[in-house]
Amino acid sequence: MIQSAQEMVAIVTGGARRLGAAIAEHLHDRGLHVLIHCHQSQAQAQALATTLNGKRTGSAAVIAADLEDENAPGRIVEAALQAFGRIDVLVNNASTFYPTPPETASHADWQALMASNQCAPFWLSLACARVMGAAGSIVNLVDIHGIVPLKQHAIYSQAKAGLIMQTRALAKDLAPQVRVNAVAPGSILWPEGEAGAQNENSEQAMRDILDRVPLKRQGTPADIAGAVAFLALEAPYITGQVLAVDGGRLLNM
Repeated sequence: MIQSAQEMVAIVTGGARRLGAAIAEHLHDRGLHVLIHCHQSQAQAQALATTLNGKRTGSAAVIAADLEDENAPGRIVEAALQAFGRIDVLVNNASTFYPTPPETASHADWQALMASNQCAPFWLSLACARVMGAAGSIVNLVDIHGIVPLKQHAIYSQAKAGLIMQTRALAKDLAPQVRVNAVAPGSILWPEGEAGAQNENSEQAMRDILDRVPLKRQGTPADIAGAVAFLALEAPYITGQVLAVDGGRLLNM
């Protein structure tokens, strides 16, 4: 490991629910203090922080911020410094996902998907890097569809492809003080709501996907959280890399 996780501090964006919550919990279990970022899921974020603080007093805090607000990065950094006095790890997990068929895609869709998946991680990464120590780590949550596009999701796929390039570019620009890597999930959690219904949300669609996964099973949030922790805490000579956690699905896309 780079250093003891004792007293290290991680920020997890979109950390109130789903993959973000799993990542926040796993890093906390590894001994880190955690700042849970949320936007509209404040109740879930506070509940998670209460649970984590029940395990170790004063080890979790919450910041609510709209990542499209240009003042959000500064507010998030300040919240981490006020709560814990330092920042060691940033996990850019927050993401917007929905289909944009060519016949209905709009400029508003472009702005929303790029803002969440590409712009917000960039500005928050720069803000955190300014205060990280000599062994800082940034882990971006990208997507295997940033490598192979998903049908009817051209804007989202482009946004995640841009985040992959951002990962590599900042790995150069922020070295040697800060490492920047990415995790690309495959089939882990089914999309929620309308996005899931329009995407592939049927039992048959799930079976079709799993038929193309060499490991023949769906991944779990714990698989992603473990990969994030590995890149953040246990890989001092790895930077600029994208780790696909997809059961081998990329081999059959």
